[in-house]
Amino acid sequence: MTTIASARTFLFVPANRPERYAKALASGASAVIIDLEDAVAPDAKVQARQQLANGFNALEAAVRPRVLVRINAAGTAWHADDLALVELLSRLDLGGVVLPKAEAVADVVQVAARVGAGCAVLPLIESAAGLAALDVLAACAGVTRLAFGNLDFQADLGMACGPDEAELQPVRLALVLASRRAGLPAPVDGVTPGSSDTAQLQQDAARSRRSGFGAKLCIHPSQISVVHAALAPTTAELDWATRVLDAAQRSDGGVFTLDGRMVDAPVLRLAQRVMIQAGQ
Repeated sequence: MTTIASARTFLFVPANRPERYAKALASGASAVIIDLEDAVAPDAKVQARQQLANGFNALEAAVRPRVLVRINAAGTAWHADDLALVELLSRLDLGGVVLPKAEAVADVVQVAARVGAGCAVLPLIESAAGLAALDVLAACAGVTRLAFGNLDFQADLGMACGPDEAELQPVRLALVLASRRAGLPAPVDGVTPGSSDTAQLQQDAARSRRSGFGAKLCIHPSQISVVHAALAPTTAELDWATRVLDAAQRSDGGVFTLDGRMVDAPVLRLAQRVMIQAGQ
């Protein structure tokens, strides 16, 4: 769960393409989501579930905690069998489960109970009902992070967002606030659908960081390095944080001045957060 809590990129791979599992894990992504939901056609889901079982068993034990499975939503014909599979995989060090269309506490609680305390649960907020239930979903035992399904959310509300998705900024803020209130790591932002549009991806990932997100869903390996760079502190930020913390160690524990600016407890916390984001 520590791996999932600190992950910066989550790369999707279809469950019915087991030959891609190891490649996805070697792509530089922090974590890989093997998808039984949108990436698999209805008539292929039974076979995909078996392919996932076999493919996961073939993975080296060391990489299994970096793997999550996106199951089909509660209320669908495939949910119960998906739950049975992730319960089995959780005993083999599966890292986590992504629950799409998360709206009801009972559904999240059921997933968490089936996979156990060592397996992360990420409710995917994709609807108005999910948004309304944010705080109770975030507070459920077993929930490690919240994630945003930006495209499905737009479809649920009949929105026609611009390229910058400015219309969704209140929703993104709501996820960040709910995560903070529940004491969860920063949430996971949604996808950028244009896998070859690097400029759009950079803008989206920069917005994610400005908005308080700590990670982003990715649909192609080429997106990984761009997202990692955008979500990481800049060299200037890291230098500033280092100097603030060094100066704090030399101070008497009270307020002091650095570069002509006052440094007090909130500034120290910001510097510490920058170091944590940098993995230091």
